[in-house]
Amino acid sequence: MKLFIATDLHGSAYYTKLIIEKFNQSKADILILLGDVYNHGPRNPFPKDYAPMKVAEMLNAISNKVISVRGNCDSAVDEMISEFPFVENNIIPLGHRRLFLTHGHVYNSHHLPMIKEGDVMIYGHFHENHCEVASGVYCINVSSASLPKDKSAYCIVDEKGATIYDMDDQAILSQKFE
Repeated sequence: MKLFIATDLHGSAYYTKLIIEKFNQSKADILILLGDVYNHGPRNPFPKDYAPMKVAEMLNAISNKVISVRGNCDSAVDEMISEFPFVENNIIPLGHRRLFLTHGHVYNSHHLPMIKEGDVMIYGHFHENHCEVASGVYCINVSSASLPKDKSAYCIVDEKGATIYDMDDQAILSQKFE
């Protein structure tokens, strides 16, 4: 199974369109959103082409391929305009390991959930790209697509590993799962 992961769209129609185009080109099976889908948040500036309802329309058009976890800027109102649910966290089987999907404001490499050594945790929230192994857990932090601190990014994950790409499709970081 091939997964396409993006996070922290923060209501940017520009970056949502770009992410959906890259998702379609990747031929991934599922588009996973790691939270902060529509709202820009009180500490963030408005992202390029801020249009939450337009973002909802674009994502709803592919809702059968979307899995979304709830971020710290997401609310119950967001689900009212979405044709896909927002869940607190999600676990997906990935070969012989589990993939723990979360936003990152609660669980991250400094506060691990109850998952086993060799499992993978992917999160956003920090708007930076980072890979590390913490207590035997592969921890992958994908930068915000719309409001990055380093480079806008997305991530492709399969049973062999994860690679974070910038918006020019250049690999930034890669983590093999051993």
